[in-house]
Amino acid sequence: MPIVETEKLTKTYGQGETTVRALDGVNLTVEPGDFVAVMGPSGCGKSTLLHLIGGLDSPSSGRVLLDGRDLASLGDDQVTEFRRRRIGFVFQFYNLLPILGAGENAALPLLLDGVKPALAMDRALEWLRRVGLPGRAGARPHELSGGQQQRVAIARALVAEPALILADEPTGNLDSKASDETAELLRQASVEWKRTVIMVTHDPRIAAYADRIVFLKDGAIVDETRLADHETGAMERAEKRVREKMEGLQ
Repeated sequence: MPIVETEKLTKTYGQGETTVRALDGVNLTVEPGDFVAVMGPSGCGKSTLLHLIGGLDSPSSGRVLLDGRDLASLGDDQVTEFRRRRIGFVFQFYNLLPILGAGENAALPLLLDGVKPALAMDRALEWLRRVGLPGRAGARPHELSGGQQQRVAIARALVAEPALILADEPTGNLDSKASDETAELLRQASVEWKRTVIMVTHDPRIAAYADRIVFLKDGAIVDETRLADHETGAMERAEKRVREKMEGLQ
């Protein structure tokens, strides 16, 4: 069963002459373990699609199914619980709480779900180790580099063992080295930790880490491609292919 399905997903804002159609009948299927990148020109609906899949917004028409369950059939509390337990989010600006250390930030999803603090912290420390931040649990966000803060955010996204990771421009605020490290971690989440990852990005180099790239334009899927492997030479060829496709959408 697909982990994500969207059926004729449409989102409009405003009314009458001011109506903006952010998404226009999007049909998308994502299988468990896939790493999917979503690309397209600015304003094409990439982030809107991610927010609808994550239950952060509601469609104007169409459906979002996660594990076969229609999000529209769930009440607000059920959506919140489903999102907390089944989906991890990674954002461009990290969204870490400045008064908490890295460990406390990473443990937050578990604490909000009622897990005992000691167990929540143990799991957070394990995920900080996996993302390459052992020994930094007490460091507050301002004491960490941007790349390190994003690693904490990835640990937070994974700590509840969700099936799905949604990443919205996760490298948009990072330098090239930290961007590649972040993309590699998301790939590791898919390949080694068996999570499904859907990532919005504007960067063809970062998109080349994915297995599949979906291209949006004017709120609709207009193309997609699969990348066969991720050796160094193949990554460079994949980036070139993605750039060429993006140029064709401009």
